[in-house]
Amino acid sequence: MSKSKPMRAFYAYSLLDEMTASPTQTIPADKLNAYLAVVNRALHALETAENPTVYDWKVAYDIVQMVHTLVHDLKVCEDDGALIADAATGLDQAYDRYMQGKKLRLDGKGLHSVRSVVEDYVSIATQVPHRTMVRCHRLTEQRIYKKFNLRSKYAASHN
Repeated sequence: MSKSKPMRAFYAYSLLDEMTASPTQTIPADKLNAYLAVVNRALHALETAENPTVYDWKVAYDIVQMVHTLVHDLKVCEDDGALIADAATGLDQAYDRYMQGKKLRLDGKGLHSVRSVVEDYVSIATQVPHRTMVRCHRLTEQRIYKKFNLRSKYAASHN
């Protein structure tokens, strides 16, 4: 039996992407709108689809984690009402139910919390520089990859 290798992770943004993103302008509207369309489809699937996918859950998880990064690491805003924790709990509970053989669904409180976090993300993304948002994305990826013990494409090629 061969030893399994850790999953590889691929970063969406590089340091070069971060450095070349505008330090003064917000995310281009077409990029933000395209991303939000993916997020809204995923939330709709988690709410109403016959069989929501793990990808749908991952999209919702990622945006909650990005807002966590904006609040706790980059400190561009605050989470006074523990909304991020409520959204993360809702996503964790949905995944736990899925692992028990049930459908991957958010409950009412979880769905409300995740939707509120998405609204906060939009509000932040339309106010802070594009470079800050790319930095947020990079830091979030690094934290998630470390949490789940994933190796980046870069790290794997330089070991």
